[in-house]
Amino acid sequence: MDAHDKAVARLAASWLLWYPDDELVARLPDIRAAVAELPAEVRTPLSAFMDWLGDSDLMSVRREYVQTFDMKRKACPYLTYWTHGDTRNRGMAILHFKQAYLDAGFDAGDAELADHLAVVLEFAAVGDRLTGDALLAEHTAAIGLLQSALESVDSPYVHVLEAVTATLPEMTDEIAQRMAQIATHGPPVEQVGLEPFGLQMTGARR
Repeated sequence: MDAHDKAVARLAASWLLWYPDDELVARLPDIRAAVAELPAEVRTPLSAFMDWLGDSDLMSVRREYVQTFDMKRKACPYLTYWTHGDTRNRGMAILHFKQAYLDAGFDAGDAELADHLAVVLEFAAVGDRLTGDALLAEHTAAIGLLQSALESVDSPYVHVLEAVTATLPEMTDEIAQRMAQIATHGPPVEQVGLEPFGLQMTGARR
């Protein structure tokens, strides 16, 4: 996968990890069209999820989302929960994400906390590529744990995580250096990024 394909896959996954409201349903044709051009390792799982989404009753999908992400802590989409739990340090870790976004000139909005996987993926897709890769690399273990949790409850959302995992960066000296730079801004350490690209579905929920 080249940088553009990773960005498209991450942005598609970001949208699909948001609450399935009418806006997401309206964007599905655009997401499908973009995903259709991607390599098989991300196209296949994302398409499988969208097939399930399109074939299911919307109210059932919404119940599935709430039961999976809001009622089962072990499938928590907030990355710092996996590393800090409900401790005071988690608040500092979330600020760490916010600072990384600010440094990159990225407006993450306030619809979700900065460590929500959907927000991180959007930043990795349309924000700063290197910082995005650093964030994702730092949270590879948390993402893997979330994927395993979704597998354990047989959730259709595991397909989205399979695609996310396929885009995770390999550790390089450049990524390691960016991770160290992020860490110097204060609290804990974690974060990732990617450059903009020409898709009409950029911009998460604001």
